[in-house]
Amino acid sequence: MTRVMVVEDDGNLRLALVTQLRSAGFAVDDAGDIATADRLLRGTHHDCVVFDRMLPDGDAISYVHMRRQLGWRAPVLFLTARDGLADRVAGFEHGGDDYLVKPFVMAELTERVANLCRRSAFDRPSVLHHEDLVMDCARREVRRAGVLLTLTNKEYAVLEYLLTRAGLPVQRADLIEHCWDAQADPMSNVVDVVVKRLRRKLKEPELIHAVRGLGYRLGTR
Repeated sequence: MTRVMVVEDDGNLRLALVTQLRSAGFAVDDAGDIATADRLLRGTHHDCVVFDRMLPDGDAISYVHMRRQLGWRAPVLFLTARDGLADRVAGFEHGGDDYLVKPFVMAELTERVANLCRRSAFDRPSVLHHEDLVMDCARREVRRAGVLLTLTNKEYAVLEYLLTRAGLPVQRADLIEHCWDAQADPMSNVVDVVVKRLRRKLKEPELIHAVRGLGYRLGTR
């Protein structure tokens, strides 16, 4: 699942952004200040981060500049009411990848986020495979024994995460953290439901095995 972070201190706008991006198929985390965003960004990979420029605890440009100097590579889209050329140049010079002036159309923001996420995807392997299971990450296609499978976004995300750790046990909590967003209830059975559907679609011989008291493992027994 492509994961996005929204950092915006206006609660109504943040809710609208999160709702829009989730409806477009992204997993979305959100924060209202730099401190909260920093904690979340250091604990989880994000394919794109949408930053409001001016936040209660500082200018997001300074934070992004600091993280870039430490090697942080996640694409960043700045949102701001400042539309001057100098402001846009400063955003790019300090590590921003795109810049959108308020007010904006939600459809345009969604497309810009999608473009930045595609850029982030270039750092990932283009193809993942295990035995006769092949995932083409660029095309978002999965085949088993040459047969194209139709997967939902969540099924694809769970399978991708298991493939990157083929042969290793993966905890349910890790799957929730990487394939869902903050809305997911860690005590629910959402992972088991998705894995059950995946097993049915992958057919025999079984590739996803339960690991008692832990989670799942992709591989042969």
